[in-house]
This record gives sequence, C-alpha cells and structure tokens, in this order.
Amino acid sequence: QLQACGGGLVLTGGSLRLSCAASGRIFSSHFMGWFRKAPGKDREFVAGIRWGVGNTYYADSVKGRFTISRNKADNAVHLQMNDLKPEDTAVYYCAMNRQGLSYSGGDYDHWGQGTLVTVSS
Repeated sequence: QLQACGGGLVLTGGSLRLSCAASGRIFSSHFMGWFRKAPGKDREFVAGIRWGVGNTYYADSVKGRFTISRNKADNAVHLQMNDLKPEDTAVYYCAMNRQGLSYSGGDYDHWGQGTLVTVSS
C-alpha cells in the first residue's frame, strides 16, 4: 500500500515536496514512479527511480525542476518540485512497478491515493 502526501496550493515559482510511504517491502528490482493527472488531460509519467541503484528518470517537461529521491530506511519516495508552473497543476500519484522501469501507468501494480497540487499564477 502506498500513501502519498505533500500537495497544496502554491504560487508560480514556488516549491513543494511530495512524499510517498510504502507499507510493504520494496525490492531492489522495483521501480517507483510519480504520475500526474490534470483536468481534461491524460495521465502522464512525471519521474521515476530504480529502488535498488537509484537511477532516476524524468519527463522532459519537469527536467531541471523536479527531483525524485528515495529513502530506503523510511521506505519512502519523495518528489521535490521547484519553480512550479500553472501547467504543473494536477493530482499527483505515486506508483510501484514490480517489473522495473516503465513510463506507462498501465504497467504499475500499486497506486497511492493521489495528492492535489495547485499552482496559481
């Protein structure tokens, strides 16, 4: 089970840090991802990290602004979001893929409940 938190309302250029805590064990082969769903748009991959080695992956739209990290001791994944823009407004979801790296939400086995990020101009 995944539990996401940290969303909120910020002004353009502001920052937020999302967190996702896993209640079960995360194995080295697992891949943790953050997705987002904006109104009227399809769900999209935002960032992901290989749990074991820590390799990170980002959507072009967030590169240089967002940073994904993991804390093995806390069994948690974080998404630091800086220089936020109105187009980042969405519900953000964390998810786990037991099969490894994937940019497709359909490949993920477990999903958190989502946390709303609103960026106001």
